[in-house]
Amino acid sequence: MPVANFPPLRVAGRGRSWYRGDCHVHSVHSDGELTPEQLAAGARAVGLDFIATTEHNTAEAHDAWAPHVDHDLLVVLGEEVTTETGHWLALGIGPGQVVDWEYRVRDGLIDQHLDQVHGVGGLCVAAHPHAPYPTGGFMYPYQGFDVVEVWNGLWTSDRPWNTDNEAALAEWGRSLAADVHKGQWRPAMGNSDTHLEGQIGIPHTVVFAEELSTQAILAGIRAGRSWIAESATVEVSLTASVGEHGAEVGEHLKTLGQKVAVRAHVRGVPSATVSFHTDRGKVHREALPGNGTGTAEWFTTAQESAFIRIEVRHPHGHMAALTNPIILF
Repeated sequence: MPVANFPPLRVAGRGRSWYRGDCHVHSVHSDGELTPEQLAAGARAVGLDFIATTEHNTAEAHDAWAPHVDHDLLVVLGEEVTTETGHWLALGIGPGQVVDWEYRVRDGLIDQHLDQVHGVGGLCVAAHPHAPYPTGGFMYPYQGFDVVEVWNGLWTSDRPWNTDNEAALAEWGRSLAADVHKGQWRPAMGNSDTHLEGQIGIPHTVVFAEELSTQAILAGIRAGRSWIAESATVEVSLTASVGEHGAEVGEHLKTLGQKVAVRAHVRGVPSATVSFHTDRGKVHREALPGNGTGTAEWFTTAQESAFIRIEVRHPHGHMAALTNPIILF
């Protein structure tokens, strides 16, 4: 089909900025209950700047989005590849492109399909690695995948955070410590896996990008310039600084052996607890005010901490937000 029949690769945004988006969304074109028109309206209503269309093993919905996209919403073309031994997201694929799903881990075919996506500049995401249903558990090695979906949404649950996500986060956190020391780490992201009304954007990923385009958004996700929020009412900033030099989530900070001031500012999570995590595990925990707005501060050095990331939790322990790391050296 002509390119005009598909959503544009770039829409008007705010230039270099933080953009909110949900990259795991299903419509009536696979097993969701909502139309693309309803999903687009829902995305706008909850404050999203972009979403990805990720139907199961089909590109049927790719050309269904164009009539519902305006200047304010970017739609990334994708697919949820549901193999027999794990699901993964192919993001940023070509219009009408379908990635094969008829294999399992013992067939040794995963790398060629990852290469197919990477060949068109796309991103490969290990989806809900601890999902408790047949084919949902992720049995492939993370090697070759760009990102891990550590927070998968409500779907059939009434809770936005559950034990499956807790297991995925713990696994990713352990691998992060080793990967950072090797010089190459795999970012985390969160998506709603929307199937039903009221699920979109719970959670979503907040990405720093040069512009609101497929290429720029995927570049931000790939670089780890992102954090995960349970809703658009949650705001988080994490900075690390040495003197006049500073870094934000996904960036590197050259410390020259000096003490590093790490500051986390949170808004929209009443009575939250902020925890700081490094390659030594959880190293600091601080309660924030009941009004939902506050700042937590901690000091470290690059010798003590190869990186720093934070988790923001509600009083009952469920996650409200979490970040990718700032790398210290």
